[in-house]
Amino acid sequence: MKRPSNHFFIVLLALAAVVAVLMSVMTYFSATSAPLPNLAGIIASPFRSASAAISDTFSRWTGYFTEVDALREENRQLKLQIAEMEETVRQATFDREENAHLRNLADLREQRRDLHFESARVLVQDSSNWYSQLTINKGSAHDLKVGDAVVTEEGHLLGVVMETGSNWATVRTILDSDSSIGSLIFRNGGSALAQGDFALMSRGRLSLTYLGTEPDVVAGDLIVTSGLGGYYPSQLVIGYVEEVKTGEDGRAQYAVLRPEMSLDGLTQVYIVTSFDIVD
Repeated sequence: MKRPSNHFFIVLLALAAVVAVLMSVMTYFSATSAPLPNLAGIIASPFRSASAAISDTFSRWTGYFTEVDALREENRQLKLQIAEMEETVRQATFDREENAHLRNLADLREQRRDLHFESARVLVQDSSNWYSQLTINKGSAHDLKVGDAVVTEEGHLLGVVMETGSNWATVRTILDSDSSIGSLIFRNGGSALAQGDFALMSRGRLSLTYLGTEPDVVAGDLIVTSGLGGYYPSQLVIGYVEEVKTGEDGRAQYAVLRPEMSLDGLTQVYIVTSFDIVD
């Protein structure tokens, strides 16, 4: 009888091992659930985990963008509220300033009943070493004329109207080099001429000339408009003498005049549209 070969025994052993493994797997499946559904669940489990992770991530991102949109809308609403409050503050400030100007105008009219005023707002200040001018928002439609005197709300002389349009006018200030104003020394009634000066404009000063060889004028003297000739109302404050100097000829004297008006922060002016002329 022929003896089985070693190859036969190896194949037989392998088949036995396979059967043993299959029996073990079947035993495990039967102890838990039906074999095929359980196998499908094992295979699908990683996919279910991945799907759950993706769904969770998507939900978080959706919530994030929703929150961002809500914050943007809230930010927009807050900006609108801030803009409205700022506008309210601006309007309140404007109303307060307007009321203050009206009170000052009423006081000025009470003090100078011989003068008739038209108030105006300053639109532009235009100054250099050669000229000093303002543009205001009133003109010929408001009875303004070339030559009208312009004062501050305290009644200090500011300048004169030099050009008018329908709803605007240009004012030459008393600092302008072309400015020339008949003046009086308030203390003694001495006459003089207040003039714009190239050399003094940068310092915000005028010169007071035609004082004579022995003038009675000292530092601190108040200088006002004379009103002579009808070009300016009388007794408008121009400024105060700072110092008295001798001219280049060594004889005639002149004074450096500090004006009472100030261009810094100037927003409102008053135009004298009519006044009583001094003879």
